[in-house]
Amino acid sequence: RRRGKIGVGVEKYGVLRALKAIGRSEIALLLVDATDPFTAQDSHIAGMILSQARSAMVLVNKWDAIEKDTHTIDQYRNMHRHKLSFLDYAPLLFISVLNGQRVDQVLPTALQVHAERQNRVPTAELNKLVRDAIAQHAPPSRSGKRLRVYYAAQVANAPPMFLFHVNDRSLVHFSYTRYLENSIRKKFSFRGTPLRLSFRERNE
Repeated sequence: RRRGKIGVGVEKYGVLRALKAIGRSEIALLLVDATDPFTAQDSHIAGMILSQARSAMVLVNKWDAIEKDTHTIDQYRNMHRHKLSFLDYAPLLFISVLNGQRVDQVLPTALQVHAERQNRVPTAELNKLVRDAIAQHAPPSRSGKRLRVYYAAQVANAPPMFLFHVNDRSLVHFSYTRYLENSIRKKFSFRGTPLRLSFRERNE
């Protein structure tokens, strides 16, 4: 909806309905309006999806109503990465419910996302990936002390969770966590699915 177009009571009720729907789901389809894309409310609901660790797809509806050139799709993809940066792993589909454009791609994509949500990475392959990632980009040091990763394993799926055994958890910076997550995604995809990375010291 456009801000200010719907009453506060209806708006609050709509958000509560969205929250309940997310709670019942494994995969949430976030529907945005191509004529007014990626609003604050879209970001708010996307945050709910992430906080509940649901897999996600972003559907840009009313694509038939947009004047397009060769750069239009790239512009929308850039908006997605900027406005919903915490959900940038979600597939982005440009659809029109009115005329059925690409609607037939929604369910097959959702099934693919669901399958990747169940994936498990073999421990040996994960540790090789982590070693290679660290060799390519070493963790930053602090006060002369550097983060060391002794061992990593996937300890859960749906959604996937990876446990890293380290020397000092306080040395784990958000940016390096993001780097490790992106390295896992580059190798094993996990399309549309949030990854949870946890760090534990040897004495924990």
